Order: sequence, then structure tokens, then C-alpha cells
Amino acid sequence: MNTRTLLFALTVFAVPAAAIAAPISASLIPDGTYVVKVEQVNDAQHLTVKMDNGMETTLTATGTVSFAKVKANQTIKVSLIKGKVPVYAIQ
Repeated sequence: MNTRTLLFALTVFAVPAAAIAAPISASLIPDGTYVVKVEQVNDAQHLTVKMDNGMETTLTATGTVSFAKVKANQTIKVSLIKGKVPVYAIQ
């Protein structure tokens, strides 16, 4: 009986934690300007960031934009249009 109870408790607490940690698609974020914290620089065209609301997403640069000068733990202001970043500024 204790094993079942422990397994149930682990399931109840682990499932919501896994759901929160899952990154969301940038295309689901409404167009606009956002201040985000850089979690990881994947390459010059992709950043993994944390939004103010705690959600994590990977942003993609578009056009001539490059994330080459961005470093992890920096705060940046990005404009997001259809899930892509046409312009950003390091804060």
C-alpha cells in the first residue's frame, strides 16, 4: 500500500512540473514587443529565452538579424512577428 501511495504522489507532483518546464512555440506568442532573459544562445539565428511570465521558448532571427552579440543571462527587448524576431535590443 505504501508503494502505491508513493507512486501516486510522485505522479501528482511530477506531471505539473514537467508541463511547466516544456518550452512553447514562438508562433503561439502574440505579436508584440517583449523583454526576455536569454537562457542559452543556440547559434547566431536561435535563442532560448525565458519570458516575464516564466514560459520558455526558442526565438528565431529573421532577415539580416543575428544574435551573435547576445550572451546567456542578458536581458533583451525583442519584437515578435509571427514567431520570428525582426529586431532586438540588448538592455
